[in-house]
Amino acid sequence: MAKFSPPRAPARLAASTAAPGVPTAATGRAQPLALAAAGVTVVLWASAFVSIRSAGEAYAPGALALGRLLTGSLVLVAILLIRREGLPPRAAWPGIAVSGLLWFGGYSVVLNWGEQLVDAGTASLVVNIAPLLMALLAFRLLGENLAPRLLTGMAVSFAGAVVVGLSMAGGGSTSVLGVLLCLLAAVAYAGGVVAQKPTLAYATPLQVTTYGALIGAVGCLPFGWQLVQDAAHAPLSATLNMVYLGVFPTALAFTTWAYALARTTASRMGATTYAVPAIVVLMAWLLLDEIPGPLTLAGGVLCLAGVAVARSRPRRSRLPRET
Repeated sequence: MAKFSPPRAPARLAASTAAPGVPTAATGRAQPLALAAAGVTVVLWASAFVSIRSAGEAYAPGALALGRLLTGSLVLVAILLIRREGLPPRAAWPGIAVSGLLWFGGYSVVLNWGEQLVDAGTASLVVNIAPLLMALLAFRLLGENLAPRLLTGMAVSFAGAVVVGLSMAGGGSTSVLGVLLCLLAAVAYAGGVVAQKPTLAYATPLQVTTYGALIGAVGCLPFGWQLVQDAAHAPLSATLNMVYLGVFPTALAFTTWAYALARTTASRMGATTYAVPAIVVLMAWLLLDEIPGPLTLAGGVLCLAGVAVARSRPRRSRLPRET
């Protein structure tokens, strides 16, 4: 009698469901690459704040989001064709659609709008609740574990983000609508990441990013006429900043994010983004001659310390090597 063997899971799905804490040669090599990819994402997303500040003076929120997504989509589609990666499987499309509409499209429009109504410090403070929402959603929907180190690190980083936000906040009145828009952006950000995570078991990071950006661009098409009008009157520097946002913080950074997210949990990746405020402070210092005060520097150190704690792993007793 022939021996029955269950059907084999896809390679990506099998790799993602491997027993936690069991080191393999493949995962050992992938960890440094995933950490490097997360670092690229954080740096480029931090640089986006500087570019949005410049481009947002000439482009409306929806027009800026559409121009950024169209530019990023062109770059991503070109790379996809060169690598000959076709359409993702049917199982990946629900997550791609949700993340494309929520994260690529909705988050960009709402955040651009919110930052026109509140100062940068208040906006960064409100949006930085996204990693906390991400961890709770991943725990509830994806069954991820809320480890004590992760929660402690996120608490430390959030405290640092509060310090940075308060130190960078301007003296003007705060718009209630602006705060609500930034809160809505944080919800869209967290929901998009949690929807994207299981999709990476079926599709490549490049496929998930490319089609997510395309779906986000389609969702922003109602702002097309506004984009044409703004581009006709915008200075060259603002348009170049919009192109930069599409090529680097969108096309490159979202791809490296998806690569790293496929190799860790959504909660841990969310905690990594708490390094963004600290890098923004450093970039503003180097590029805009905005010298940070002692309180801002202290908040940045707290952000980085919390990320280090959240990304660390508890020490495990070594198991005897199998022969």
